Order: sequence, then structure tokens, then C-alpha cells
Amino acid sequence: MTVATTSKMELAVATPVVPASRLGRSGPDFLFTFHAMATPCEVRLETEDAALAEAVARVAEAEARRIEQKFTRYRSDSVVGRINAAGGKEMAVDAETSHLLDFAAQCFRVSDGLFDITSGVLRRLWRFDGSDRVPSDAQIKSLRSLIGWQKVSWQPPAIVLPAGMEIDFGGLAKEYAVDKTLGAIREITPLPVLVNFGGDLCVSGPRKYGTRWKVAIESVDKNGQVAGMLELADGALATSGDARRFLLKDGVRYGHILNPRTGWPVEHTPRSVTVAAPTCIEAGMFATLAMLQGKRAEAFLKREGVRAWCIR
Repeated sequence: MTVATTSKMELAVATPVVPASRLGRSGPDFLFTFHAMATPCEVRLETEDAALAEAVARVAEAEARRIEQKFTRYRSDSVVGRINAAGGKEMAVDAETSHLLDFAAQCFRVSDGLFDITSGVLRRLWRFDGSDRVPSDAQIKSLRSLIGWQKVSWQPPAIVLPAGMEIDFGGLAKEYAVDKTLGAIREITPLPVLVNFGGDLCVSGPRKYGTRWKVAIESVDKNGQVAGMLELADGALATSGDARRFLLKDGVRYGHILNPRTGWPVEHTPRSVTVAAPTCIEAGMFATLAMLQGKRAEAFLKREGVRAWCIR
């Protein structure tokens, strides 16, 4: 999609300087862009106050980078890095990490095991880069023993991850960062704001005079076209789809949503699912859960009473 409490384990993040090239005007808004969590990020603030816009930009980028550094799997000194390197030993975590682990456990339960943050080890084999490099059954089988949240001992605030297993917040962290960033901005201004990290977004409320934010749903094809337009007064939108992350071999398209039980991509998924919810992390959860249902995605969303838009 495009639209024109600190803990002892938290990693320090320097307050970013806002280059003039990344903060400018876009109609009635100040628009700030940066790159974090391997995705383009933007913040739109409806104001005429340039100093306020700069302050919002600094707060937004600092919060996004704090969450990225704390929960990335690519840093040995991140919380996730420490948990994954514990080698089967018990590790106590802070309140924020505990909150995310509780949420992940809830997702595992409601999805009957399909949403599993231990399945990230499959990335060693699956590189959804548009190529035809599909792993073999034997390769996938070699990792299956390292997957399964039910094997993890989670008694807050202590977690014991069996040696060799990993957790990966990749399916939650970006959406969580959107919500936290919006919350940090709300602490310094009540003005209308939109936070958009790679198409997952949240708004603080309607624009001035009660008008809504206009949000475009991208086409699933790489042609730059718009598949639809939504208007958002409050809450969040999140999208899950295979437009950018897939493999293609012998005419078969393999999307990036993996079934942790089989290690293979879920079959017959929609090309794209966009969900509206009060928070971005909720919207992202339902979008992913719907994709995990495959051909039953629309029925799942209807049963759950979720506002959603699917593209097949």
C-alpha cells in the first residue's frame, strides 16, 4: 500500500538527525521517509508547523529503529538473538518482549499451530526472490524437528527454547512497530498523522474537518497500477500477499506463506489479503491467518467478522 516504557534489556538508539531531503511537503501534509526493517517507511503529519514535523520525524524514526534493533534476528545482541543463542538455557525477558511472546502464543493457539514463530528456520531453505530455487523434500525434512512452539517452555517472564531452535518475530514486529511509533507520536501532538511501514499502516484519527485518509491497495502485478482505494478514518490496515516474495518453477508459483507443519508454502492462497482492525498488529495477524487458510481464506475472515479485501 502507498499513501502520498524503557526496559533494562532495551538497546540504546541514538536520536536520528532528520536530513532535509527526507522531510518535505506533500499537499497539506509534512511527509517524512526513511528505511527500516528492510522496508520503506513514511510518516504523514497534517500541520503547517515545520518544527513540529521535524520533532515527529525524529521520534518516529527513533522508535522504529529501537524496535528493529531490539527484536531483529540478525543481531547477536538483540533480545531475539540472545534467546536464540541461549542453547536450551532459561532466559528471563522484559515486559515488552513478554507481551510479544504472549501474543505469538495466542496466535499459535487460535491458528491451531499454523502461526508459529519458531518456523523462521525455514528461511535457510526458502529464499523468495523470484527465482526457481525450490528446496527438496529431504532438505525441508531436515529442519522439521526445529519447528514447533509447543516444544518451547514459556512461563512469563522465563523462556526455554530447545537447543537449535529459534524464534523469529518477522510476522509481528513491523506491525507492532507501526502501533508503537504512532503511540510515540501521539505523546507529542494530537494532530492527524499516518504511519506507514511497507504498506502496513495506522492513523491517529480523521484528517482536519473530518475527512478520511485515502489509501491505495496495490495491484498484485508489478505494473504500478492500483487495485482499489480505501478511505480510513481511524485504526489500521495490513496486507499480506505474494506480489514481491515468491518463487516460480515449472509454471508453479510458490508464495512466501509457509505451513510450519509441512515446511512447504500454503497452497491456493489469495494473491493478497488486506485487513482493517483497531491496531496494526491485529490487522497483520488476521491477514496472515487468512493466508494460512489457503482456499478457505475468505470463509475464515467472514467467520471471524473481519473487514477485509481479498485479491485472487
